[in-house]
Amino acid sequence: MTIRKKIAFVLALVVLALSISQAEPKKGLEKIDHIVVIYLENRSFDNLFGLFPGANGLAKAKKAPLQIDEYGRAYIALPPVFDGKQRDNRFPGDLPNQPFDIAKFVKPDQKHPDLTHRFYINQMQINGGRNDRFAQLSSAGGLTMGYYDLSGSALWNYAKEFTLADNFFQSAFGGSFLNHQWLICACTPEFKAAPVELRQWKNDPNTGKPVNDPIVTDDGYVVGTIQPYNAPYDESKTGVRLPVQYHTTIGDRLSEKGISWAWYSGGWDDAVAKRKTDDNFQYHHQPFVYYANYAPGSRGRAEHLKDKTNLLADLNGVFPQVAFFKPAGSQNQHPGYATLQDADAEVKEIVEAIRNSAIWSSTAIIITYDEYGGFWDHVAPPVIDRWGPGTRVPAIIVSPFAKKGYVDHTGYDTTSILKLIETRFDLEPLADRDAQANDLHNAFNFK
Repeated sequence: MTIRKKIAFVLALVVLALSISQAEPKKGLEKIDHIVVIYLENRSFDNLFGLFPGANGLAKAKKAPLQIDEYGRAYIALPPVFDGKQRDNRFPGDLPNQPFDIAKFVKPDQKHPDLTHRFYINQMQINGGRNDRFAQLSSAGGLTMGYYDLSGSALWNYAKEFTLADNFFQSAFGGSFLNHQWLICACTPEFKAAPVELRQWKNDPNTGKPVNDPIVTDDGYVVGTIQPYNAPYDESKTGVRLPVQYHTTIGDRLSEKGISWAWYSGGWDDAVAKRKTDDNFQYHHQPFVYYANYAPGSRGRAEHLKDKTNLLADLNGVFPQVAFFKPAGSQNQHPGYATLQDADAEVKEIVEAIRNSAIWSSTAIIITYDEYGGFWDHVAPPVIDRWGPGTRVPAIIVSPFAKKGYVDHTGYDTTSILKLIETRFDLEPLADRDAQANDLHNAFNFK
């Protein structure tokens, strides 16, 4: 055989080997090319899925400790339901000290009062795992013990068809701002020079009960709601804004690896343009806005922070490998300013748009909640660090690869979403919490 023929033969073998390797089927998480996170608002697991068959719900909560007053005595009847400082007379004043069906008084297409959901108060409500001070420390009184029967809703149907995780906790204690930060960086923002008034408790002058806990810890970490330094921010809030942050986010990790991603928000374009709408856009639900890499005029903002209309358009074009979707305030299920029904319709629109798109066959959708919204849950959160986890929240995994009709009892928290993204795309963890988290792998069947 001549030298030329030998070279040609070797080249042919190389080409054959490459073609064989390229034809090898993907395995496990490699089959997932797109991860989509739909991030809803302020509901505990028992509040929405306490009646779900096979889940650790209200049927297993019958021996849970009763709600207690400030003297440690069990309430005979729950405290009356309040909306701010006003009694909500739709609810009777003598509700028994136990979970109750909210729909008897407020239907899923109606709004009910908001409830206290703050960093330190959440820990006090959990009370070492007894979960017995929710009613005592709630601005809405006994409403904290309420639940809905979601059967027949889109969320319930997705949980029935695919996988419902019933041991999934909010990463950090308290409210929306902090848990949005943990979703993208597994971190708590810093404000070392925060003014004294942001570090103070506020108590009801009549009862002495805490109504607001500090926004900033004594050592300068931000645990309560605060507006971003960069626009868009709520201009009606005249208080101190959070200085620009520099922590590494999951967006930074993805960009470093050349993995496409986007944060889509309902009402984003209107908020940036300062157009007045009725969608109740929530500025503190936009975590990337707080970071220097996504400041106005930056490449990061232009490439990655987008409107809901872009999400729907991208499904017909080039869709990012990782996507987050945040509904506008009027459609996110937050107590006080959104209904269950409107948010359910919003979720269904997005999920069905994905299921009817070209990406569906390689997509995993995680539908979950930022935090508990002040609602009671009977399961004690695990103890990990000073930040959390906080109360248990629902999580639904919708995918061709999700186990069908399955309730996943694996322990997760919000950083499990980060761990899933990091595992799938071979990214370095952002912090200890996501490094040690379970990555939702048990929700899938790749066989």
